Amino acid sequence: MKKIPPWAMVLIGALVCVGLDLGYDAAVSADRALKFWMHIAVICAINVLGATSLNIVNGMAGQFSIGHAGFVGLGAYLGGAVAARVALMMGLSLAQLHDNLTLGQSMVIMPAVLLPVIVVCALVGFVVGLPSLRLRGDYLAIVTLGFSEILRLTVLGTAEETAQNPITRAIAALGGSLGYRGPRVGTDFTGVPSVAGPFWTVGIAAFAVFLALRLKRSGYGRALRAVREDEIAAAAVGVDPARYKVTAFVLAAVGAGIAGALLAVQRDGPGIVSPALMKFDRSFEVITMVILGGSGSVSGAAIGAILYTVVFYASEEGLRIAGQSGVEIFAKMDAAALRMALFAATLVLVMLVRPEGIFGERELFEKKDGGKPVDKEPKGKSGVPGALEA
Repeated sequence: MKKIPPWAMVLIGALVCVGLDLGYDAAVSADRALKFWMHIAVICAINVLGATSLNIVNGMAGQFSIGHAGFVGLGAYLGGAVAARVALMMGLSLAQLHDNLTLGQSMVIMPAVLLPVIVVCALVGFVVGLPSLRLRGDYLAIVTLGFSEILRLTVLGTAEETAQNPITRAIAALGGSLGYRGPRVGTDFTGVPSVAGPFWTVGIAAFAVFLALRLKRSGYGRALRAVREDEIAAAAVGVDPARYKVTAFVLAAVGAGIAGALLAVQRDGPGIVSPALMKFDRSFEVITMVILGGSGSVSGAAIGAILYTVVFYASEEGLRIAGQSGVEIFAKMDAAALRMALFAATLVLVMLVRPEGIFGERELFEKKDGGKPVDKEPKGKSGVPGALEA
């Protein structure tokens, strides 16, 4: 069977995403349950993007980063601010900003959002990746965690009353602990527009998985894995560990920034960018997704993200419905604590059965030998492999 060329796969995926976006409002307008599951599908796509990007650093390059939430928050704040400003420049009313903008309007706003997010996150990822040249393991993890906490505490600790220069005033405009609520118009805030529907969330996530698979199977991906296994041996055969490790951080930062921007402007979103996006809990969630699916496996990271998201939200909704059922034991349960306990037990069970993750380093549609036929050693007349011909 003839393989479908990559450009055709991208085109088919884009058409599918357009269909999803056009049918989103009509499908969910009359059904609350369907709207809930469609919202989960959007969150799944954003988490797939975040997990796939982290897998480049933690899985392929073998660096241990736990500051992924910092890039997610950076992309969310920058993307939310740009989206709100562009929407106002287009002359959209406050009601239109939160009434699920059309696909055509998103085609104007989203490119303006993604471009600065990609540039800024790439630059910051380059700076954060520089310590990876001298640090590794726990020490590198502390540096990345420190970066994330510096961003979060800077946003939380800067108030308008104490802002005395343009930089602090710009940071204070992000809202501090209340979160970014868009630019002020009169006495009210516009909020962050709900512009990214399934076309952007699902489409970008699918495209990111496609690129990550191509990256892993390329010479660049093999060089990354060589650096992960042994930097000295990799350098001995001509691989520059410094360049590959820093580039891995840049790619991961860009993916996380885009995920944060999509999270801020998602369809049916809250309209507020919260500094809680940069808490360590968020980084831990993404690390859990990667480890659950299999560190180093692109499809494993994607499936780990989907499993985590579905179990998280489905258990929350199920416990909420059970609490409203009138059964006393369910009404007294702490849904949040029980949900985390159930998920933790599931994670422990998976790690006991599959310590390397669900897929390990293999891909979903890949054989144990990497999907390629194993070359058998030629046999001589004696039938013994490697025997010389007479």
